[in-house]
Amino acid sequence: FFIWYNGATMRVTAAIAAIAIVTSTCDAFTPSSSVPSRSVTALFEKNAPGHDVRSAGAATEMDPEEAKIQAAFAEHQQNAPKLGWATDIRSLVQYNHGFAVMSTNSKANSGYPGGSVVGFAPDEEGRPLFVFSGMSTHTQDILADPRCSVTIASKEFKGAADGRVNLMGEVSLIANEEKEAAKAAYLAKHPGAFWVEFGDFNWFRMDKIVDIRFVGGFARAGSVTPEEYAEAEPDPIMAFGGHVAQHMNEDHQDSTIAMIANAIPGLEVDEAVITSVDSLGMYVKVSRTPRASDQPQQFKMRLPFPRKAEDRKDVKNVIVEMTQAAAVAPAQSE
Repeated sequence: FFIWYNGATMRVTAAIAAIAIVTSTCDAFTPSSSVPSRSVTALFEKNAPGHDVRSAGAATEMDPEEAKIQAAFAEHQQNAPKLGWATDIRSLVQYNHGFAVMSTNSKANSGYPGGSVVGFAPDEEGRPLFVFSGMSTHTQDILADPRCSVTIASKEFKGAADGRVNLMGEVSLIANEEKEAAKAAYLAKHPGAFWVEFGDFNWFRMDKIVDIRFVGGFARAGSVTPEEYAEAEPDPIMAFGGHVAQHMNEDHQDSTIAMIANAIPGLEVDEAVITSVDSLGMYVKVSRTPRASDQPQQFKMRLPFPRKAEDRKDVKNVIVEMTQAAAVAPAQSE
C-alpha cells in the first residue's frame, strides 16, 4: 500500500491499506496445502494489535483518476505470484551474509537479555550453525540456558521495508562425529574463518526451533511452523538475485519504470529500485507523486514475471521479454 509523510503526520490510503493487509495473509499461486501465517489471523480478531494511524484533520477527497490507479494497483498486487512463506523465509536465511543478532538469557545478569552479533551458517535443514569461543559471554549464556533467539536480516536489508526473520529455539553443542560437516558448511559461508581451528572454539547448532517470526516489509508479517521451515527449499534464483537487481538498478532503471507502467497502466513512478529477485518476480521500491498532490510517496511493490524463471539465463530472457513488451505498449496505445 501507499505510505507517505507530511512532517510528523503519516497518511495512509485506508482502502488500499486494507486490501494490502488482506493480501498479505495469503500468497497467490501457492499450493492450497500451504498453511498460512499463524500470526496474521489476529488481524481479523477483535482487539487485535494494529497500527494507530492518525491524519491531520479531515480527509481530503481523492482525485478520481488517482483512485482508479490505486484500485488497479491493489488488484495487481493481490494477484501477483509470490513465493510461499516457508520458501521466502528459508531463502532469506540461506542467502544472508552470514551474520545475525543472537539474544541469550544472561548468566551474569539474571533476568536480563544479552545480545551479540555472531557469525552463522545454515545446515541442510536451515538450522543455524555457530562456532564460539569459550570466553564469549554468549557461549557462557547458552551453556547455562540453551534457550535463545537469532534475528537474521536479508542480505539487501536497508530498512523497515526489507525482510528479516527471528528464529527462537535451543542451541546445543554439536556431537564430535558431526563437527567436520558443520565446519565445511560454515567455511563455505565464511571462507576466511581461520579461527574454527582454534582449540578453545566449540561448535553449536540450533537443534530445536520452537517459533519463527517473519517480517517481509510493510503489511507483510507472520510466521510458519518449524516443520514447514525444515521442509522448505531455498529459491535457487535468490542465490544470485542480488546481482541481477544491482545490474538493473545501475544500468536499466528506466526499463524497470517502463515495466511497472506496463503492468499497472497509469502508475507512473519517478524511481524504481529492485530490492530482490526470485523465480517468480521482483520486489521493487518505488517513488512517485500522486495526481493532484505535492506529497511524494515511497512504497514497495511486487513486479511478477510472466512465467517462472528456471536459471540465470532464463531470468535474463524473462526481463528482456518484459522490457520489450513495455516498449511496445505505448506505441500500440497511440
